[in-house]
Amino acid sequence: MSTTTNRAATPLFSVRNHHSADCGIPPHIDDRSPSQYLGYFENQYGEQAVFVYDRDSSQAIVYIGDAGWEAAHAVVDGAVPDLVLSDTERQWLRVCWQAATTNTKEM
Repeated sequence: MSTTTNRAATPLFSVRNHHSADCGIPPHIDDRSPSQYLGYFENQYGEQAVFVYDRDSSQAIVYIGDAGWEAAHAVVDGAVPDLVLSDTERQWLRVCWQAATTNTKEM
């Protein structure tokens, strides 16, 4: 039996949910699909959000704890039409959108 660890299976980044139980169960997101771009956000109050872009479908969703973890909100051209976001959240979302879509636009 080998004592070396499988580095590919070792998580690179892990965060705990900072929201109350009233915000629902946070999503479980992994990076096993090579066609995903993932982004994480946390503001100075501990409010969290997760951005998920699927390169195969060219669609993105965002989960925001304060809006209820169980609701996936569609991201359209780097914005979330059905949510009111702070300036910092909007900037983060635009950067995630640009990082996820830049290569697809250049093709």
